[in-house]
Amino acid sequence: MWFRNLQIYRLPVNWGLTLETLNDKLVAKPFVPCGSQDMASRGWSSPTKDDRFVLAVGGHFLVSLLVEQKLLPSSVVNEVAADKAEQIEAQQGFKPGRKQMKEIKEAVLQELLPRAFTRRRKVYGWIDPVGGWLVMDAASPARAEEMLDALRDTLDELPVKMVKTELSPVSVMTEWLLANEAKGNFTIDQDCELRAVTDEKAAVRYVRHTLDGQDVQDHLAAGKLPTRLALTFDDRISFILTEKMEIKRVAFLDVIKEEAERQADAADMQMEADFALMSGELSRLIPALLEVLGGEVKDAVI
Repeated sequence: MWFRNLQIYRLPVNWGLTLETLNDKLVAKPFVPCGSQDMASRGWSSPTKDDRFVLAVGGHFLVSLLVEQKLLPSSVVNEVAADKAEQIEAQQGFKPGRKQMKEIKEAVLQELLPRAFTRRRKVYGWIDPVGGWLVMDAASPARAEEMLDALRDTLDELPVKMVKTELSPVSVMTEWLLANEAKGNFTIDQDCELRAVTDEKAAVRYVRHTLDGQDVQDHLAAGKLPTRLALTFDDRISFILTEKMEIKRVAFLDVIKEEAERQADAADMQMEADFALMSGELSRLIPALLEVLGGEVKDAVI
């Protein structure tokens, strides 16, 4: 359940979303598997694998969106449609036209869908209505948008905004690399990507490599800019910060997980303890990161 990637959005501070309201809304739109003619289906499921649609700890909510997709590559549809087109050509004496080929492909799709394999995946979301955060464990904005769309469809309102900062992550990461030191409770780790702004987009990637050498300084002097930088916050959370202010490869260090294990009275309480520790740590990390990035731009919209 520990989040690996963070897509961060702003909600109003002290947003009046209650556990009862959220749970009732999610229960009304549960996950239903794909029908025989559905390409995809999505709905809310229990994040705790029981009858709860919301895990609530300390005023923080964890929700889970279940997405099911049929695995039916277009190449397979095209291949079967081509075979049927050949059969029709032999019968009618001429090749099917564009309209007829479209009808053939649609018929093939209808025929193959019930037999297609399915794949399921979960997208977890953390909602902090008091602090005003909505954070998805998603590797890309497109994945996060699935949950945003589902929340918009489920809740009466979703007053969400993009998180924008006064300083760009690129400018701050550049400053830190030039100084060989990060600010606040952040420290620089050993992964980085530097990319040229020229049309060639030349890039240099460092993996588990010290970043305080002269070669990094030379690349920065030549005009390359950091697009990814590995950081650790307060010796408790390591992550990659990207140029788009996405947070990737989040790793909660052993001291946090050991603390969660100590707080769990029994195995069935482990998830509650994990979520309590994770939400608490992220509630410290996100504001601290925004602060070193110059603070929030208040009029950011989505």
